[in-house]
Amino acid sequence: MTMLSHPPGPAAVPLRRDARTIGLIGLAHGSSHFFHMLLPPLFPWLIAEFGFNYSQLGLLVSVFFVISGVGQALSGFLVDRVGARPVLFFALSSFAAAGLVAGTAQGYTGLVLASALAGLGNAPFHPVDFTILNKRVSPQRLGHGFSVHGISGNLGWAVAPVFMAGITAATGSWRTACLCGAALALAVLAIMVANRDALDDRQGAWAHQGKDAGAAALRPEHPLAFLRLSSVWLCFSFFFWTTCALSAIQSFASPALQKMYALPLSVTSMVVTGYMLCGAAGMVVGGFLVGRVKRLERVISVCLVASGALLVLVGSGWLSGMGAVAVAALAGVGTGLASPSRDMLIKRAAPPGATGRVYGTVYSGLDLGFCLAAPVFGALLDRDMTPGIFYGSAAALVLGVVSAGFVGSGVAARSQRAAAVAA
Repeated sequence: MTMLSHPPGPAAVPLRRDARTIGLIGLAHGSSHFFHMLLPPLFPWLIAEFGFNYSQLGLLVSVFFVISGVGQALSGFLVDRVGARPVLFFALSSFAAAGLVAGTAQGYTGLVLASALAGLGNAPFHPVDFTILNKRVSPQRLGHGFSVHGISGNLGWAVAPVFMAGITAATGSWRTACLCGAALALAVLAIMVANRDALDDRQGAWAHQGKDAGAAALRPEHPLAFLRLSSVWLCFSFFFWTTCALSAIQSFASPALQKMYALPLSVTSMVVTGYMLCGAAGMVVGGFLVGRVKRLERVISVCLVASGALLVLVGSGWLSGMGAVAVAALAGVGTGLASPSRDMLIKRAAPPGATGRVYGTVYSGLDLGFCLAAPVFGALLDRDMTPGIFYGSAAALVLGVVSAGFVGSGVAARSQRAAAVAA
């Protein structure tokens, strides 16, 4: 493909400009992950007030991710058509509404509506985030942008349980925690609006790449043509399985550890924060591996299998109580390590002008994983099959290894074909 004759060189883009965009997208992405966890940390208090069981509460998680998953696939088309920035503002407004509705809910219906609004807000985030990063951040810093994006998401997951449970414990009201979550979303929205120039994906040093410059881009292609790419569906399956494992940890590891090891909720609630922080540490390393390791799927496979083994150890009941919390948290390193390389593979799979659509479709595997896994793992807990939370999570990670292996093999085969043609 012939590029424009006057693209700015790497030196033409100041670090400060790239860092500003990356930082804003990181904050937005962290907010979206925070609202994944608006209600799950409050499950024990919701049970105490309303008498719900874990299957019912797992259904709230499913509502969130059904709407998010369908909306994510569709929002990719919207982002490609109208731009990412206005969609981002709408998403953050939906989060504020979700916190307000949750804080005033009088029963299950109100909580379902809050979950639906939060899912609607979550839907556009990956098409929005990656479209802005790919179009505004210079290529030599894009890998670091992906790493920061992943780390910020894990930090959002890590902060949410402490924020929601901490405010609930301090005030004696889970409703106050939800309203504080709404205020947080409004604060982030205000920051995005104030810095909207750094989020304009229709302008910027690399926005010309999204306009399909060159002769190849002049050939019309059906908007759904990208669905023929096997790499898109392999990445989708990788998201699905690893997210099933994450869903078990996020929503049910805390009560499972409480049942198995007789620990207080104030202690077991820290396992999600620990898992996410360990995942963030893995992403830091993964950001460097993207440019240094050729067969990334092999590293990913080793790390996911190791994480699965740690979760099996937790489920065995052989550890001490605090040891189980620590080992479960440490299992987050493997999934974190895989994230930057996964995002780079998706970028390479995306055809010109279809960035939003590809990311929307692939990341809907995340939503499907959360949607299907939550009620399954909730039912295991209701039936006192508590070790199944950790065994099932480990099995899902192993299935993710299979998907990663196919993705890596496909990338290697394409590279060999390209080399043969060049020769």
